[in-house]
Amino acid sequence: MAESWAKLPGEPGEPGKPGEPGEPAKPGKTGEPGEPDEPGRTGEARKAGVDLHLDLSGPQGPHGARVRLGLETALRDAVRTGRLGPGTRLPSSRALAADLGIARNTVAEVYSQLVAEGWLTARTGSGTSVAERRTAAPGPRPLARQQVVAPRYDLRPGGPDLSAFPGSAWLATARKALAAVPSQLLDYPDPRGLEQLRAALAGYLARARGVAADPGHIVICAGFAHGLAVTCAALRSSGAATLAVEAYGHQAHRGLAQAQGLRLRPLPVDGSGAVIGDADGADAALLTPAHQFPLGVTLHPQRRREAARWGGVVIEDDYDGEFRYDRQPVGALQALAPDHIIYAGTASKSLVPALRLGWLVVPPRLLDAVAAQLTAGPSGLDQLTLAEFIDSGGYDRQIRRTRLAYRRRRDRLAAAVARQGRHVTGIAAGLQALLELPRPGIERDLIARAAEHGLALEGLESFRAPGLGADRAGLVIGYGRPAEHAYTTALARLCAVLNS
Repeated sequence: MAESWAKLPGEPGEPGKPGEPGEPAKPGKTGEPGEPDEPGRTGEARKAGVDLHLDLSGPQGPHGARVRLGLETALRDAVRTGRLGPGTRLPSSRALAADLGIARNTVAEVYSQLVAEGWLTARTGSGTSVAERRTAAPGPRPLARQQVVAPRYDLRPGGPDLSAFPGSAWLATARKALAAVPSQLLDYPDPRGLEQLRAALAGYLARARGVAADPGHIVICAGFAHGLAVTCAALRSSGAATLAVEAYGHQAHRGLAQAQGLRLRPLPVDGSGAVIGDADGADAALLTPAHQFPLGVTLHPQRRREAARWGGVVIEDDYDGEFRYDRQPVGALQALAPDHIIYAGTASKSLVPALRLGWLVVPPRLLDAVAAQLTAGPSGLDQLTLAEFIDSGGYDRQIRRTRLAYRRRRDRLAAAVARQGRHVTGIAAGLQALLELPRPGIERDLIARAAEHGLALEGLESFRAPGLGADRAGLVIGYGRPAEHAYTTALARLCAVLNS
């Protein structure tokens, strides 16, 4: 086998005879290929300075006709398959022969043969290039995945205002972090996350959410979904079989748990949050205690104590714990029982989902099992930037800024629907509110009418655990997604739909 990364014009080579296929007449003349720094080199010649890979595998020997046949076949196939596109300039015969370890005359003969066949073209002073040629008409394309068209106005829950991302501050912080980073931190990061970010998060979570956090017990993950999948896999490997989940919640989260082999046990949710007593017999429970998603209630103090005393592992999804508008946020449940509660947080609401940055605070007894499930995590550079963003106070400033903006949006939503004689329910927190409805049929009709007006809405039916009866109905209205300039129109269309 002979295999080469052959040099194309634009890399230093040797001049050949004028007019020989693949050879420049005289390097250095204006418009002709030559040394990389020659003033006569054109932009086209510079673009041609790329590597050419030729695999001459097959029955050919080191000399003779079989070598020529192998090179002809390799070049012909490269042109036919499109690896060498029309106009691509080829190496000189001298350069290609040197790279392949074969006679220069053999390369020249192959070039001449392919020029005669029409695969290549050769002009004096311009070297040898792939010829322009007509290709067969393409056949029918395979069915592509249907593109999802984003709605013009989006009041679905679960997303922040992407235009609120502090891009300039993040960029400045990234520059500062990279300017001071030791080179060893640019290697593959610790699967548990960079020490700098875990230390920064330990201080922030203790201060802002009341979490009992030691940097050594924090694991960095690529968002909450990744953290949940890792946690469920760790629980399953440790012998857990059943996960209790709130009867209303993200279907995707239930799917992640089932994909790891866990059976699900839905927990009823009432005005005091999840009914913890119904979790007896399960090995673990997934809860949103600070602001239940999507019903918007807070777990009652009595049930918080029940969860802290419960014998199984609790996964606390604190997805929007910083966003409380009517009072100080309720502290994390994890502080009541850090030995059996896994605290999960994310930057997807406070910053943007695209960063894919989340974190778990794991009890020591489960840390090895969770760490064993970690594979690829978020970018080490993004971790360094977030650590610096937290330490510099930028993260706190972003939380305060967006908290005020989302509070105003919720107030505007509540006022708008109140003028229609309706009221949103749930605590003043987070990025969504619930508008309860009498029947599931009305819920579906309103969602369909909204879609006709270019407005995307979701109802409780989308979040109900499979197999449960339709005990309640309502619209889960997310006021975080629209950009500020579109929010007024989105509310107006919502009110129009409610009045129709």
